[in-house]
Amino acid sequence: MKLVYVFDAYCGWSHGFSGTLNEVVSLHPELPVEVVSGGLFTGSRRVPIREFGYVQDANAKIAELTGAEFGEAYERLIADGSFVMDSEAAARGVAALRQAAPTRAAELAVALQQAFYVDGLSLSDSVTYRKVAEEAGLDADAVVAAFEGSEARVAAGADFHRSASLGVTGFPTLLAVDGDSVTPVAHGHATAEEVDRRLATLRTR
Repeated sequence: MKLVYVFDAYCGWSHGFSGTLNEVVSLHPELPVEVVSGGLFTGSRRVPIREFGYVQDANAKIAELTGAEFGEAYERLIADGSFVMDSEAAARGVAALRQAAPTRAAELAVALQQAFYVDGLSLSDSVTYRKVAEEAGLDADAVVAAFEGSEARVAAGADFHRSASLGVTGFPTLLAVDGDSVTPVAHGHATAEEVDRRLATLRTR
């Protein structure tokens, strides 16, 4: 069995799930975690953040429910309203970080969301990936080169396709995959205890 975490780095609910993901990973070191990017803000949804009038109310709900932090730099982006969230660029970044440290993909996904939701950094900017890579002790030059290269673009498209093929319709979704069996163990919001109980049930089948 392995876990497949399908998220979008520009999804506030995915940011809210970061604490649960960290706990689940630490509780289950025996389970590999595959991280897949979803395409929440692509095509016609790549518009200034002010077009999404629900963002601030949703963030308040996420913070209340999960304890997730939304930093001052991020709040300034929201207040300005001109920032454009581009999930394809974020997925390229996830692919570049995942390539540099495959076994740390979940940890790096969380770090990427911190970069946006706490530090207010653009996930379309190679400087952001340099910072995340350096803080994680990775080869920052290699990560930036991968982010800017064509392979990351192909990987982003493959992630969007994989997300759809797994039947994921919203983010975040955590799946337990065992051979051909795919079982959702969390969708949107769940505590680590709830995920743990669902995994225990699967293992007793």
